This record gives sequence, structure tokens and C-alpha cells, in this order.
Amino acid sequence: MAIDPRNLPNDTIQLKQLVGELVARLDKSEAAHARTQELLRQLLADKRARQSEKLSGDQLALFAAAWPVHGPEPEPAPAETGDGDRDDGGDPPANGEAASATPSSKKARGGRKPLPKHLPRERRVHDVAGMDQPCAECGSAHHALPPDTSEHYEFIPAQLKVIEEVCLKYACACQIHTATKPAQPLPKSIASASLLAYVITAKYLCHLPLHRQEQMWAAQGIEVSRKTAGGWVGQVAALMRPLYLELKDYVFESKVLGHDDTGVKVLDPALHFARTGRLWPHCGDGEHPGVVFHYTPTRGGEEMKTFLAGYRGEYLQVDAYRAYDGLFTNPERKLREVGCWAHARRYVFKALNADLPRMSLPMLLIHELYQVEERARTLTAAGRLALRQEWSRPILQKLRTYFDRIRDEVLPKSVAARAIRYISNQWEALNRYCEDGDLSIDNNATERSLRGVAVGRRNWTFFGSDAGGETAAVLLSFVGSCRLAKVDAFAWFRDVLTRMAEGHPVNRLRELLPHVWQPAPTA
Repeated sequence: MAIDPRNLPNDTIQLKQLVGELVARLDKSEAAHARTQELLRQLLADKRARQSEKLSGDQLALFAAAWPVHGPEPEPAPAETGDGDRDDGGDPPANGEAASATPSSKKARGGRKPLPKHLPRERRVHDVAGMDQPCAECGSAHHALPPDTSEHYEFIPAQLKVIEEVCLKYACACQIHTATKPAQPLPKSIASASLLAYVITAKYLCHLPLHRQEQMWAAQGIEVSRKTAGGWVGQVAALMRPLYLELKDYVFESKVLGHDDTGVKVLDPALHFARTGRLWPHCGDGEHPGVVFHYTPTRGGEEMKTFLAGYRGEYLQVDAYRAYDGLFTNPERKLREVGCWAHARRYVFKALNADLPRMSLPMLLIHELYQVEERARTLTAAGRLALRQEWSRPILQKLRTYFDRIRDEVLPKSVAARAIRYISNQWEALNRYCEDGDLSIDNNATERSLRGVAVGRRNWTFFGSDAGGETAAVLLSFVGSCRLAKVDAFAWFRDVLTRMAEGHPVNRLRELLPHVWQPAPTA
């Protein structure tokens, strides 16, 4: 209700009630203004450039200096025993020390690296005319000196060649004998295994959509339409479906499974706009290097839970999506949730600009947690667990105590309150990595598997249908698994498609998975 300053009540109780209403309005208005300002800041930051969550040494030093003012005094580091015999790498860096400290001596700059020796070489010798004759000025004969040699790259455009399969035929008095030709992955198709491997890796590894590949073929006078190439890709995914299920069984043998999702536009003839489908990567642990993508038309949890029904590991590392809750409340599964500190840090980082005095200290503590993980990277699982119990547990307790102290000081709908709520609600899952040395502090390994999707959808833009999403899930699984196994995806697809065309035994499909794959010996 509007307030007329010329007709204010004289009663003290009414004035107090009026002031209380004004204060409530002001708090609501400031909260809405803060949300608007934060949204505007994020939109401008996304439009101008991508922000990194890394902190400089100066920022960390300022945060560390503010710690005695806003929070409890940091606990002193335990003294060394004198013998210096520690298997955890020594004390963690002090508060404010940057993760990437400037080295004391600059790395010596070298010259240009030699060109790779495995490339074919063509030697071109350039001579000086008339060197077989005496010098016109001094009359002496010319003698050879060590030549000057340089190298440069020469680009040869990709080429297609036509293989003509000729099957000779012979006849006798009773029958006709015809030679057999090698089987092709797609019967009666003009595409060989090498061409199919190129089309797949060009799209799902190099993010080159089919319509641009069509333009490249047309520049060489070759007609391969995007519709034809799309049909090839779909048939290859159907052919490799059994191998995809074998990869899924292998990845689901992991002790801990990373899980995430991302949205992709999907065309729907029933709608006048593109709806959003989901791609779900499932990343194995260190003993099971591989990733399996799963496509669903929506983000509903039922299809995701059905896909995960075959997983019998101990841990699932996810974000705070509510659809996951049913997986951890089922007593029959006995599945434990592992949180992701990268997600938690992202919430704190977003609140840093809006509430620097309060959010700088949590950012510093999260940085210290990652400093401990830097030292734990080269240790065994038992060493990592001991290191986390000694150093990470006290840091986590400081963070929890600090959040309990400032919880009532922030506005309920502010970005700072959102960060505090996220970490507090996920506190048990975020602390679980300190219970087992095989667990990771974050789910970045799974998020890295989505990097190709994020780059690719800017080029191919959308899936033409749900069937196209399922095709992409199958082929992206093999491309991502080849990357984790450090295997050339083109060579893997070419070899595997050739073997499957020749009738590779179904009971030996695991031999073709990227982590154990060995190229077939050439004739």
C-alpha cells in the first residue's frame, strides 16, 4: 500500500508497524536488485569471455590476510619429527600461496623443434650452375662444402581412390567357380571401412558436420550427400551396438562411476521448435578407462535409472540433481554418493563478486583442499587416504564452522546463500572422498568427456531425431574411450569395422575395446 508522508500516524505503535513494513519492503527490493545485478554480471561475463575459476597469488594473499579478521585463527602446522622421513610429500603450501608459483629460474628457450621423423621425406637438391669450371676471378677450382639443409611441411590434400573388386570366374563341366571378395562393413555400400572411419571421426572427434564434409567432397568432384553419409553413420552405430553393450559392461565393473549430463537440441516434427534431449556420460575409474554415453529424450530420472540398473559398484560421483536421490535411498543397491567439489567451488566463485568479504574465505579453503590433492596425485590409494585424513579433514571442518557462523548474515535468496545451501545440503557427499583413497575430489574426468559434445553442438547444432541421439551416444562412447586409452580413433574404427565385417567372434568382443585393442597384422 502507498504511504503518504504528509499523513503519517501519530501513534507510536502504528509508526513502528509502518517502519517494519518499510524495512521488509526494502529487504525484498534489495534482494531482487542483487539477483538482477548478479544475473547481469553473469550474462556480460559469458558474452565477453569465459571466466576461469583459478585464483592468482595476489588474490590468495588477500584472502589469507582477511582470515584472522573474519574467521578463526588457522591451526599451526605440525612440526617435523626431525628425521624428515614422510611419505606424504611434506607440509602443504601456506595460505595464499598460488597453485602455479613462478619458478625461480626461467625455462631456457630452445630453437625450433625438428620435424617428425616418421613422416615420409622427399629430398630436393639445389645446385649452383657452373661450379664444374674454374673460378673466373681467381682461376682456382671449386670444391664442395657441407650443404645448408632446411625442412618444411608440404600439405597433400586428402584423396579418394576407387577400388575395383574383380572376382574371377571359372567353369567346368559340372559347376562354376567364382572368387570371393573381402566383406565390407555395410553390404552393397560404396563406403569402405576407412571411409566410414573418416566420416565418423571427422564429425564426432573433429566436430566437422556432415554438410561441411559434403562440401569438401564436392570440391574434389565427388558426390557424397549428407543424407547418404548420415545413413552410413546410423548403420555403423547399429552394427557396433553389441560392442557398445560390451563397453558398457566393462565400464560398469568400476568401483566408482562418474556421471553427468548435458543438453542437446533435437528436432521434433510434432513441435515448431527444437526440444532438448540429454546425453549422459558414464566414466569408469582408473582401473577401467572408458566412457559410455546414453541418450534420453528428456531429463527424467526413470530412463537414467534403468540404464544404471546393471551397475553394481560402490560409489556414484554426481552433482546435486534430485533425480539421483532415489539411487542412494534404495537399501538393496547400497550405492553411496560422492559429491563434486568443482561444482561446489563454482557456486562460491559466482558469489565471490557479489559478497567478497564473506566468500573469499571459503574460496581460500577450497583452494587449500585442491593443494592437498596436488600432493596426493602421485601417492597410492592408502597414501592419499592418510594425507586427506591429516590435512583435508581439518580444512573441511573449518569450512563447515565458518558457514554455520555466517549463515544468518546473508540474504536468503542471494548467491552467497545459494552457495552455502548447496555445500551444506551436499556436505556428506562432498566429504566422502576423504573416506577412500580411490575416490576423486571432483567429477572433472566425467565433465572432460562432455567437452567434445559442447564443442561439437556448436557445429552440427542439433540431432535430427531421437534415433540420431542414440547413434551419437554409441559413436561418442568409442571416440571418448579411444581418447582415454590414448588410441588413434581413426585407426581403431577402420580396424574394428574391418574385423566385424569379416565375422569377428561375438564371444571375443572385449578384445576390440580401445583399452586392449591391438591392430590386426597386415598381410
